Amino acid sequence: MTEEPDRPALYRQPRQARSAATLARVLRAAEEVAASGGLEEMTMTGVAEQAGVAVGTIYRRFEDKDQLITALSERMLERREEYVAEQLRAAEPSLSGVMDAYARALLQSFTDNNSLFPELLRARGVKSPERGARAILEIHRLLLEATAPYTGQIRRSNPEAALDTAARAVLGACFHNSVRPDPVTGEAEVSRYARDLSDLAIAYLLSPDQRRART
Repeated sequence: MTEEPDRPALYRQPRQARSAATLARVLRAAEEVAASGGLEEMTMTGVAEQAGVAVGTIYRRFEDKDQLITALSERMLERREEYVAEQLRAAEPSLSGVMDAYARALLQSFTDNNSLFPELLRARGVKSPERGARAILEIHRLLLEATAPYTGQIRRSNPEAALDTAARAVLGACFHNSVRPDPVTGEAEVSRYARDLSDLAIAYLLSPDQRRART
């Protein structure tokens, strides 16, 4: 991946442990408020009340709501990246094991906090980078890294392109589930749906190109 140019600080970083603890409480409160009412309905006053701090405390750290959303995006998307990485590291050492872990990790990430995660992926603060896009690229990179030892098992004519297609398909299905009025929820149903998505991806990766097979 190419190095990104230096970017201005997203918010004023804490220098003391007490300030860091307050910031963590504010971001946790922002996540709770946004998860219950959405980013549009989230207000600085509401976050302050949820965090149990004065609203001025938040404004000393963040210039405006957009900057708070940017910080919240960073916090949540970094956690999702770390979660996907952990699940892929713990995956059964096989192509199907990696795809199982990938599908379940993504589905779980989108299921958490209702629609907040997909909403953050779409959020575009005018003063912040496209953090959601960077998260998707990082998750894709993690998948390619985890599947690298098993690409020889892929029967498509272009294994790398096939993996990209499978990854996009699973990601799209997880995103779609999160915005449906009747999303898959509950441990058993999430596990079943994740296995189904993984099975679809594996069936595609282990099948030769149909057009090439007919010629």
